[in-house]
Amino acid sequence: MNAPQAGADYAEVNKFDALSHRFWDPSGEFRPLHLLNPVRVKFVAERAALRNALVLDVGCGGGLLSEALAGLGAQVTGIDLAVGMIEAARLHAAEQSVSVEYRVESAEELAAKSPARFDVVTCMEMLEHVPQPASTLRALASLAKPGGSLFVSTLHRNLKAFLSAILGAEYVLRLIPRGTHEYDKLIRPSELARWGRAADLTLIELAGLDFDPLTSRCTLSEDVSVNYLAHFKREHAAS
Repeated sequence: MNAPQAGADYAEVNKFDALSHRFWDPSGEFRPLHLLNPVRVKFVAERAALRNALVLDVGCGGGLLSEALAGLGAQVTGIDLAVGMIEAARLHAAEQSVSVEYRVESAEELAAKSPARFDVVTCMEMLEHVPQPASTLRALASLAKPGGSLFVSTLHRNLKAFLSAILGAEYVLRLIPRGTHEYDKLIRPSELARWGRAADLTLIELAGLDFDPLTSRCTLSEDVSVNYLAHFKREHAAS
């Protein structure tokens, strides 16, 4: 649900930019993201050493994940192409006295200047919004140091995901704005794993991200049929 980056579709960027002033409203359009965030943070924190680590949050939106990781002692840089989102992120970080460096920049642009710089790279809810996700994943891989971790969250492409994440969440329950996701852009875990191998990434773990709209409860599970998280390691130089 964050704004797209590399090889960006600017209609997508503008769509998220228009909502930037409501990003930090926990009861607004981004409420599901606020509810998912603690589980995503825990997933990252349990699999990567964050204190004093150089962390890059790609497609950072208004800074929800970036701020949380900074709160755990990481030195965080957040990048996004939606100018309004970056402004919202900077303002909120200043209000909360949280130190995060925010930039309006794509993953490819940063990778060209600072390859293999970061201990941890995160990219949540973004790959399904870019035109060439395999290319974006290669850029993300190139930003991680050898031995570093890449964490991705995205949505499966199958009937269950369509019914729950698009039809249910967008049109029936109206948890997120209609048109947030396009079915054809959703990503099967097998596709993500294949793109990762091509970028010299090793897939360490997949985990499902379950959200119950009736209780607003979010948990990790072994069911990756809708929302899921992936943990990759960069073992070699990215191709």
